[in-house]
Amino acid sequence: MKALRVVRKFLFGLFNKEFLTFLFFLALSAIFWLLIVLNETVETEIKVPVMVTHMPKETVISGLADTVRVTVKDKALFVFAAAYDKKRQPVMINFASHTKADGTGSMSSSELSKQLARIIPMVDRISAKPSELKFTYSKGRHKRVPVKVVGTIEPDKAYYLTRMQVKPDSVDVFVAVERLDSVTFVPTENVSFLDFSDTIRAKAKLQSIKDATVNPSEVELTLYTDVLTEESIDVPIQGVNVPEGKIIRTFPSKATVRFVTGVKNFRRIKASDFVVVVDYQDIESHPQEKCPIYLRTIPHGISRARLDNLTVDYLIESTDETKE
Repeated sequence: MKALRVVRKFLFGLFNKEFLTFLFFLALSAIFWLLIVLNETVETEIKVPVMVTHMPKETVISGLADTVRVTVKDKALFVFAAAYDKKRQPVMINFASHTKADGTGSMSSSELSKQLARIIPMVDRISAKPSELKFTYSKGRHKRVPVKVVGTIEPDKAYYLTRMQVKPDSVDVFVAVERLDSVTFVPTENVSFLDFSDTIRAKAKLQSIKDATVNPSEVELTLYTDVLTEESIDVPIQGVNVPEGKIIRTFPSKATVRFVTGVKNFRRIKASDFVVVVDYQDIESHPQEKCPIYLRTIPHGISRARLDNLTVDYLIESTDETKE
């Protein structure tokens, strides 16, 4: 307790009354400066996405801007709050009430302005580009294409990705006939899954395709992991390019293959899943006491596969048929 009182006395002596007073006024001045900055008038641009609702399944929209760029000018506090609003709703265009029988559709500038006033409240809007929304629509041709996952997927260093399930793995694309052949897949928006060890299930939105409709607009990703382990297995050595009447015998007859895989995957792996070979042509062109062996085939889910020994002793024999 005496030591504690000594330390306390030392600290109060170090941070004396004058120093604490200085810190108080420094904090106070910082608050006043922040209030002045937030009270200043600033101007910025906010992007609001555009969405068409209640659209018939086989309809293709063309020429519609995907965002409205709204220029706002107001107190910095209100502008920052509006610019970084994570719950911002898109501009909604009801297909049934904004289209005509001639294949055109539009949202007037007055209606767009009303929606923007609801979406971005509490700030003064200077302009919106485009000021009105126009588009055309038509019946599109249907095509089913695979989904391609785009982004970074890297499990924790002690794990590896055993399988990635995309559900659904294919989606329907409705697009004009002349562009039908050009659409071969639909990519997801960039995904990022890093340093994970457990199974992950997440939604991934699909990238929009210009002048096309994609259904559904998002997929479910399931990422399966397994614990990495280093293992080995003895694999019979096979001869290749051996002429008729000849046999290659190797010593040893099996090669040890070392590899890294998941614990669950290792339980399913057999020696027959690997192929290790000795090539007769190598021996014939470069005869030596030992011959090289090669790891030709490895099963799925294996990494860093390597042979314990790259050469073995060998013997070439003739078959009985040749001797006769």
